[in-house]
Formats: sequence, structure tokens, C-alpha cells
Amino acid sequence: MTKYAIGLDYGTNSCRSLIVDLSEGKEVASTIINYPSGEAGVLVDAAEPQLARQHPADYLQGMEYIIKEAIRQASALQTDFKPENIVSIGVDTTGSTPLPVDQNGTPLALLPEFKDNLNAMAWLWKDHTSHAEAEEITRLAKEIRPEYLAKCGGIYSSEWFWSKLYRLQHVDSEVFEATYSFVELCDYLPAVLTGKAQPKEMFRSICAAGHKAMFNKEWGGLPDKEFLSALSPELATFRDRLYEEAYSADQKVGNLCSEWADKLGLSTDTVVAVGAFDAHMGAVGAGVNEGTMVKILGTSTCDVMVNSNSKELADIPGVCGIVDGSVIPGFYGIEAGQSGVGDIFLWYVKNFVPETYGKNLDEKFAALEAKASVQKPGEHGLLALDWHNGNRTVLVDSLLSGLIVGQTLHTKPHDVYRALIEATAFGALTIIKRIEAYGVPVKKIVNCGGLATKNPMLMQIYADITGRPMVVARSEQTCALGAALLSAVAAGAYPNIDEAQQKLCGFQDKVYHPKEENHQVYTQLYELYLQMHDAFGTSEWTGNLAHLMKKLISIRNKQAQANHEHN
Repeated sequence: MTKYAIGLDYGTNSCRSLIVDLSEGKEVASTIINYPSGEAGVLVDAAEPQLARQHPADYLQGMEYIIKEAIRQASALQTDFKPENIVSIGVDTTGSTPLPVDQNGTPLALLPEFKDNLNAMAWLWKDHTSHAEAEEITRLAKEIRPEYLAKCGGIYSSEWFWSKLYRLQHVDSEVFEATYSFVELCDYLPAVLTGKAQPKEMFRSICAAGHKAMFNKEWGGLPDKEFLSALSPELATFRDRLYEEAYSADQKVGNLCSEWADKLGLSTDTVVAVGAFDAHMGAVGAGVNEGTMVKILGTSTCDVMVNSNSKELADIPGVCGIVDGSVIPGFYGIEAGQSGVGDIFLWYVKNFVPETYGKNLDEKFAALEAKASVQKPGEHGLLALDWHNGNRTVLVDSLLSGLIVGQTLHTKPHDVYRALIEATAFGALTIIKRIEAYGVPVKKIVNCGGLATKNPMLMQIYADITGRPMVVARSEQTCALGAALLSAVAAGAYPNIDEAQQKLCGFQDKVYHPKEENHQVYTQLYELYLQMHDAFGTSEWTGNLAHLMKKLISIRNKQAQANHEHN
């Protein structure tokens, strides 16, 4: 009997399912659906540009559709496929994306009195409205609980759990008082599937708890009441309504409840595993192991590494957390990333690229890549900062913004496009250097997501700038694959994660190797990028940038002449 697992991947704009054959590692069927609410699935507010929410109903309706449609596809494609042979379901989501819920675990947005209230919705990861609250949490922790910050990079982020709950208290007392508990999306969906939606019986993810909610067994789990009370006495009351334990994603929450089994046409024997964040499960689906950095390239990026918990590991300033078991049990999970990557490219093409490059987005992207790919590094004379959605790592500052230096009357749209790609690659290199500076070598980089598979110019630029080969994961859906894989381990279909990875994971044949000539030029440009990075991103920098534009022009002239002579 062939066994199957389902992975559910909840992204920023859509959710998708993946059915995996556990005996052969074949990806049998997949379905995706865009969230119907808001702008590309995101509820926004013109008066508050940093607000980003989602409607919980989109999650539930999407879950039913993507599972049933994937089962329909699998049944049509494989004559021997039977839904009752689906042994497990795993779920990954964006994060930190918490929802305010009542005592029964019902999202407040699903209640009539709050159905149109943005504060009752899910607070999407990219919601940065709580930047002031994050600063206050950071300030207090530095004073009385520095150990809390040491494990999350030294600065608490507006993207994270406590900042958002604290912001809710400040902006909407009615919703705050109606909120019995605050629940991460990756915990909510497995609870719904198993019928264990009451907040006190939910299985909470160590991935979400450790990286976003300052949970650590060294200090008894979540931040203590004294610390929370110093922020707000009302905030401290939530500690008793949250959780005392958190679990890795290879653990079983329970079996599919009868309501959802009937709804989906599946068996109540189907195991549902603990949820986790998309990038962490994507790292597992990409075959992460020690020395390997997995880059999940999407609207934003998340960089994930693991390091054995038998080894001493220094705290790393500026990363998004070091959490035991958040990726693979027995290993510390190290998370970093960039707040905007694919989002930056899409914003630019949507708003600034003329129709001479194409009539639709696909045509424009293709034309930009064709024109930009023939340029030599530095030939366009531009240098950009990739902070259009703030900086996640290593500065952890949501109030930073994008910048392009070196524009002239001759600058073309494809020049800017290439400069934006290079900026994200410089940001990626900054993360690599920070992690390596604290004793964790980055020997191999595996890339996942649509950008990795569909943009060869981007991959080559990343290789040239980092000076490291860029490997691309075989699966285009590593997050959903990782969710399915971990759920299969939870169901006992594999004895451990390593054996499951050997069966299900792999890499594409194409490897992007750095070109030494390009790397040398990018090394010069990276020095200038770091000066801009520190000048605009830190208060400690006291240098002078008068040389920067002239240096860019010098590199531009040399590279343009070299390209002219070559052609």
C-alpha cells in the first residue's frame, strides 16, 4: 500500500497544498488558491501604510479547497491513489502571524461584532505598526532581562508576537478585552484540523514560540509576569492564557477530527503534526544540515541554518533567533532574513517600468532581465539599499527605507532593476558574514522558491556577490514538502527526519558558480554598500560619503569600457 502525506503551505498572498508519495518521493498533486480578501490577500489601510492584516476565513476556506482539489487531481492522475492512504497532514505558515481568539479558540474576526474590524483580523508578519511597542520591549529587556534579547539577536522586532499583542492593547481596547488568547497561525490551523481549538489545549510550535515570543526553557518558557507587568499589567494576564510547553514539528498534535475528515473525504486515522513557519519547514524540505544555509526566496527571504545542540553556540547579534529544535530536533535553529526581496522587484516593475518593456508584468520582467543580464557588474553605476520594507537582519529596524545612489539622466529601468537585485544580494552577504563571524561556517547555500527557479540572472548575481555556489532545491515547493515530510515522521511513516530527507529531498542539476572576475568587482561595490549600510542604518557611523558617487562612476566607466571592448 502506497502511503501519502499532505503539506499545506500558507504564504503571504496564497495557500497551496502538496501530496507526496512517501515510497518514491514523487510529488503527486498540488493546488494553489489566492486569498480573496484585500489587496492580493492582504487587508490594508491607506491611512496606515505599515498595517497588514488577513481574514481568518480565507485560511479556512482555502484549506478546504486546496486539500480537496489536490485529492481530486491525485485521483485523476494515479489510478492506484486512494484518499484513505493519506497518513498525515503538516502545516507551515508565515510568521509571526498571530490571531486574537476567544475562549473557544474562535478568531474574533469570525464573530459578527468584529467582522469588519481590522484589529480583530490576523496580524500578518509584514505588519509593522507595532514598531514603538517593539522598541519599548527592547528597552525594558536590555534593562532587566538581557537574556531574552540575547537569543533573538539583541533587538525585539515589530514583526513579532509580543509587539503585536501590546500594540493591540494600545489601539483597540474593545478587541483587546475580548481576546482570550493570542494564537500563531501555524498553531491555529492544526488545532482546527484536530478539533483541539481551545487555546489551552492547542499544541504550540517551538519554532514560533522560540523565534518570535521569547520562549526558552532556560527561563521557564515565556517571559515572566514581572517583565510583562513592567510593560503593562494587562499584558501580564495573558501569560496564563498562553502556554507552558512548545513542540517541534515532527510531533503529533492528534488525528483529523470527524468534522474535517467528513469535509475533506479523509480518514480520522490521518495524523496532523505540529505546525511551524514556512521557512523552517522549507529548510527541512531543502535538505538542511550543518554547514548548509537554506535561503527561502520569496516576497521576503528567510535564511535558516542548524547547529548541533551538543556544541556551544554563541549568541549572534541581529539574527531572528537561535532556538533549540525549531527546525530539527537535536539542533539549534538559526534564523535570519530580509524583509523585502520579491516584493521590492514587484513594487518597482508595477510602478515604474514603462510599457515599452512590455504590456504586462511577465513581459516586463522578461525584458528587464534580458537587458540587465548583458551588463557587467557596476556598469550601470548604481548602488541601492534593500530596505524598502525595513531591515530584518542584521539591523532589525522596520523604520529604515530603500535608497538608490548614482542615478543620472542616462539611467534606464533595467539598470535600476539590476541594482535592486544586487542590493538584495549584498544584504544576503551581510547576513552570511554576521553568522560566520560568530563561529557558524556557511559551506553551502541551497535556494528555494520561485525566484530561485525562475530567475537565473538573480542566482548568478547572488553567486558572484557572495563568492559561493548557489544550489537550487529540486522541489519548487520546499515549504509544503517540508511540512509533508515532518508530518510523515510524526505519523511514523519514517523513523527519523534524516531518512525522510534522503527519500524526499534533492537538488537541481544546474549550479550557479561564482565568476571570479565579477566577484572582484562586487567586492569593491560591497565595501561601498557597507558604508551606506552603516551610514543610514546605524547611529554609530561617523564617516564621510563624499567619495561614494565618484567611486561608483569610476567603476561604471571601467566596466562599460570593458563590456564595449568585449562586444
